[in-house]
Amino acid sequence: MSAQPSTVVRICRRRMAKPCGLLLVWLLLFMPCQPSQCEPTVAALSNVAEFQVKAVYLYKFVGYIEWPQNTFSSPDSPITIGIRGADSMANELTRVVAAHADNGRAIVVRKLGNGDSLSGINILFIGNDQRETYAEILAAAKGLPILTVTENEDALSHGSMINFVLVDGHVRFEAAPKTAKLSNLSISARLLAAAYRIIGEAS
Repeated sequence: MSAQPSTVVRICRRRMAKPCGLLLVWLLLFMPCQPSQCEPTVAALSNVAEFQVKAVYLYKFVGYIEWPQNTFSSPDSPITIGIRGADSMANELTRVVAAHADNGRAIVVRKLGNGDSLSGINILFIGNDQRETYAEILAAAKGLPILTVTENEDALSHGSMINFVLVDGHVRFEAAPKTAKLSNLSISARLLAAAYRIIGEAS
């Protein structure tokens, strides 16, 4: 039987180890539990940095997105997550994905700078410090089989597909499946069920 969230919280508090913080994030996001059981886990997440939570989300998004059939050249081609303007996120995500794979595909993290090509990128995260150029970056990704993820309240209106928001101090996300569909991407119903808000519906 799997450990309950409250049990893991007690263990992590004793050990005070950084990996425990990420384990708590995983539990909160993806382990079914009753609200009364999850409350201690939510409280413990106050000690986990916002970018750490978002890094785990990005890693988990990989398993809930369906890309067009010809996106990858071979069954073992890596899934590449590009990070624009969020070095702390990129460094954390690199640590999170180390030694992990999705259906046999390695997951690669690539830091992107101004003018870098989006070729080979499967998920693109655009940090909030790039908000002045959100529209430009998203326009460059439009129509490409790239899941775009942002953290700005106006990003969905510019064509982002998933956007992080803070709700009562906790990281949540809103999704635009119809926008994703325009790039031939499909967001799993299971992921949409976990969204704080859905903008439009995929037809």
